[in-house]
Amino acid sequence: MRTAVSPASAPRARGRRESQAQTRTFLRMVGHELRTPLNSILGFSEILAAELYGPLGAPQYRDYAQIINESGKKMLRLVDEVMELARLESGTIEWDMRREPLEAAVDDALASLAEETSRHEVRIEVAGRERLPDVVADPRGLRNVLSGMIRHAVVFSPTASTVRIRAARRGAAVDLVVESECGGEMPRTFQPFAPAKTAPSRAGAGAGLGLPICALTCEAMGGRLSVASVKGRGLRARVKLRAA
Repeated sequence: MRTAVSPASAPRARGRRESQAQTRTFLRMVGHELRTPLNSILGFSEILAAELYGPLGAPQYRDYAQIINESGKKMLRLVDEVMELARLESGTIEWDMRREPLEAAVDDALASLAEETSRHEVRIEVAGRERLPDVVADPRGLRNVLSGMIRHAVVFSPTASTVRIRAARRGAAVDLVVESECGGEMPRTFQPFAPAKTAPSRAGAGAGLGLPICALTCEAMGGRLSVASVKGRGLRARVKLRAA
């Protein structure tokens, strides 16, 4: 059944679509202008750190090049997070909701975080990997949520600890849980630029945008993210999505 659009509401709807189109164009332009110089910084600093075209001389120069490269990576991640948050809050993302297997999405998220997981010396355990249920979600949005949840758990977990991932179907929904061994309380968890206070500050923890982005993405896909933390017992992030 087609919903009738009143003559008065048609101009408002058209104006809203035009505004969203302008916002999408602006965000694409800003993202391009920020990423282009950062990619140059990352590329050239990597060449210098590897001394690809010959020795730099003093060993400090190679150390400086590595610091520039690591700082550039952090800056690029922050740019990506800020741009994603802006797109989510402006409602300019077009979602492609479809049946998605959780196993493949979890594998992709873990692959993207392999270097960071290794650096923090955190183990990842996925319970019943071959039996993970399918969900209805946007492929990119689902992977962003998984990566954000897992990265948050890894960054704030003690060295040599374990992050556990499990999922189960509950009626018409799927519960996806990421558990880590970090403790403490988490005020303002879903407020942008308010880092979660689940553990002592760690390098690379970021600006506190990971979980807010996950929460907004879940809401946009018809799901919900909740986080519970009890001092001394660890942290549990739970996502509820529609089962396929």
